[in-house]
Amino acid sequence: MSAQAAPFAVLTYIAQRSRSMAAGLPEQQEAVELWNGIGFVLSGEHYVAPMGEVTEILHVPRFTHIPGVRPFLLGAANVRGRLLPLVDLASFFDIPRSSRSQRDRRVLVVEQGDVFSGLVVDSVLGMQYFATDSFREAPQGVPESVRPFVTGGYERNEEVWRVFSAADLVADERFLDVAQW
Repeated sequence: MSAQAAPFAVLTYIAQRSRSMAAGLPEQQEAVELWNGIGFVLSGEHYVAPMGEVTEILHVPRFTHIPGVRPFLLGAANVRGRLLPLVDLASFFDIPRSSRSQRDRRVLVVEQGDVFSGLVVDSVLGMQYFATDSFREAPQGVPESVRPFVTGGYERNEEVWRVFSAADLVADERFLDVAQW
């Protein structure tokens, strides 16, 4: 063996020995696929709206009452130069409001096509993540008036979060017909 080959041979020997004595990689666990949305409370129940359907979350802004409209339309607010109609979801669905204080109420801003609207809910619980395999097709206990807008539910810690479709709501004729005649 030449004098120049000796260092390379030593390095090769060290590399081979390291590989033979190295511990194996930790066992790979299967990653859980997650679904996420904006969690909110309506009439004391947990709902979640898909991320792409809510464009913004606001405190209830000052608004102007509009005469001649149905009671569920609270009024209109100026939000950064745009008029935002505020719809009280509990009133729209004719369900009781939860006992949370008025300070907890929030607005889910929805913009679908030409419809720009604010949905007033009892409180917002932020981003929620659910394992996709915890999805249930027809969650129990959904009020009849809300059922057409619930597309299923996710179960977590023995609690079901109903998936609320704001897109389906703003496309509904009853939602768009605010005139009181």
